[in-house]
Amino acid sequence: MTLILALDFGGTKLAAGLVNIGSRKWLRYERRLSPVGADASTDLEIMRSLIYSLLEDAKPAAIGVSFGGPVDASTGTVRLSHHVAGWENIPLKELLEKEFGVPVGVDNDANVAALGEHRFGAGQGYDSLFYITVSTGVGGGWILNGQPWRGAGGMAGEIGHIVVDPAGPVCLCGKRGCVERLASGPYMAQNAREILENEPQRRGGLRDGEVLRGLVGDNLELLTGQLVSEAAAAGDDLAKEVLHKAAWALGVSIGNVANLMNPQRFVLGGGVTKAGADFWQMVQRVARETALPEVDFEIVPAVLGDDAPLWGGVAIALITNPEFVNE
Repeated sequence: MTLILALDFGGTKLAAGLVNIGSRKWLRYERRLSPVGADASTDLEIMRSLIYSLLEDAKPAAIGVSFGGPVDASTGTVRLSHHVAGWENIPLKELLEKEFGVPVGVDNDANVAALGEHRFGAGQGYDSLFYITVSTGVGGGWILNGQPWRGAGGMAGEIGHIVVDPAGPVCLCGKRGCVERLASGPYMAQNAREILENEPQRRGGLRDGEVLRGLVGDNLELLTGQLVSEAAAAGDDLAKEVLHKAAWALGVSIGNVANLMNPQRFVLGGGVTKAGADFWQMVQRVARETALPEVDFEIVPAVLGDDAPLWGGVAIALITNPEFVNE
């Protein structure tokens, strides 16, 4: 048995999976939430415990790692995490290779998930695709001519920071009206909360945020992107307004990327893309309206779900090691 170990360092969770080359089922799999106030040391210790629990007495042939933040894929160095402190310039590839004595590939989660969907999911059989993840943030990863494309400095795919509304609210990056500022889960929750706080007259019916308030017992600090989606599905017009703005922002960015790069497929993953039929229809319609009529493309849901970064870890481990090229 030739084993591949895949690791996923997410913003709020840590996951590890062990698979035999050629198999499409995890031999063993573990997932753990990152504790509140975690830092790089905490995450590394938790991940080490997951790894040793999975491996038992076995040794993998290679390790592939997805990391939720900017990564220098050529050296396997994590530049930083936007969600967990202490990850600045951590040589993750080097640390893992030293401890486990096998080749390691490391890249950011969007690039890795793109590889996973291309090799094992919705991108199978396609030479070009753009994978978009919409969850805590909005990121993207390219497959061009069957290969990952990271750009000159490894920053290709940052669709979350395409500006679609220059007069819009300020994003964490400092710009106004980024896709991430309008479409990511935490920002959707913030947008809904601000409307409810600043327009208290919007009460007294479904259209006025009543469903949203009911879901959190009137404690607006508990609002999440998922709850906004649920309230919209239940007929809350305020939630629909926020969700539609998110879908519009995503659709505009996809249409522009279609014009610029002309990939065959856009594969959408992440929690916000489970937001329901209205969300999908608006993304599709706005993307089509934004793109030139001559530009052909498809927008499809990711099929690997939350495991896309882990299966991408398997893919990056395989492509990092030439002896596995035909596996």
